[in-house]
Amino acid sequence: MAKAIGKRKTSQREAIYNVIRAAEGPLSVNQILDRGTAKVPKLGVATVYRCVKLLVEAGDIKPVTLPDDTTRYESSHLEHHHHFRCTKCETVFDLPGCLMPIPNGSSLPNGFQVNGHEVTLIGICCECQKN
Repeated sequence: MAKAIGKRKTSQREAIYNVIRAAEGPLSVNQILDRGTAKVPKLGVATVYRCVKLLVEAGDIKPVTLPDDTTRYESSHLEHHHHFRCTKCETVFDLPGCLMPIPNGSSLPNGFQVNGHEVTLIGICCECQKN
């Protein structure tokens, strides 16, 4: 964890950072709170918001905005990857690697130039298919 922009390291911030790093996909603030209270029982939602803001500013985590306009957070140290969102349980999973290897700077029809891309696949995860 990088030095959080001049702020002292706290057990809450450390727990939140560890929850996000251990996740198999980006997490919402409520998911971070739920998982964080297992490590810091008196963790509150205001503390989660404050710590998430500091961790984003420090470059330790980054926001991920999904097509449904929800913002979740994941480690900023991950390689380029895409996401899968389950429509039953609403869990978002990281997918390994890049499904669409389009290099930055590529030209597309009608004069579009690629500066990056994000892909979120939507469907039903393995666990929900079993149930």
